[in-house]
Amino acid sequence: MLYLVSTPIGNLEDISLRAIRILSTADIIACEDTRHARILFERHGIKPLRLVSYHSHNERSRAHELAEDMRTGAEIALITDAGTPGISDPAWAIVKEAIALGVEVVPVPGACAAIAALSASGLDTARFVFEGFLPLKKGRQTRLRQIAEEERTTVIYESPFRIKKLLTELSTVCSPTRHVALAREITKIHETFYRGPLEEVLKALEGQFPGDVKGECVLILEGDTGK
Repeated sequence: MLYLVSTPIGNLEDISLRAIRILSTADIIACEDTRHARILFERHGIKPLRLVSYHSHNERSRAHELAEDMRTGAEIALITDAGTPGISDPAWAIVKEAIALGVEVVPVPGACAAIAALSASGLDTARFVFEGFLPLKKGRQTRLRQIAEEERTTVIYESPFRIKKLLTELSTVCSPTRHVALAREITKIHETFYRGPLEEVLKALEGQFPGDVKGECVLILEGDTGK
């Protein structure tokens, strides 16, 4: 059994009773950062039986190791540093291994930054696309042009150190009047939403980024309405 356990994206209270139970009983918990995971475990009294790291630098070797554990009947809980495993993180590799082995893969729903930001954006939620992090160099301009022409609402992840650049780029390929919602510090004490035309949100960020923000930002872009 492979459990994909969603964890809080900020506020440590945003975890389900089911997630706590599974994390407390799993034979192995695989996580991006063991130190980060222990903060959550201590908060909820979780005492993992065995804890291993699983991140972008060791995903292939660790996926094979965990596959061997699953072959012997181990129940594994996979968590990311924050949010739902497999969304903009390397969890898909072990999921692929598990499916190939015929192991049951069970999602344990919970927090997801993309959905949290979208739900409070004030933009159309009926149809949307998730872009995750955009390429830093190769293919970036092509992707930006595609996003500009997308009729559905677009959800993008970005670092606070690059968010102004992204907004500026979108103002160029879209229009400075295209509406967006920028979410920062979601579920944390300094949670903030900036909503309005690109040009106004950019102006609101003057003197604030990147020093005032930790963690990734979520940008929700209005779809191209053809206006």
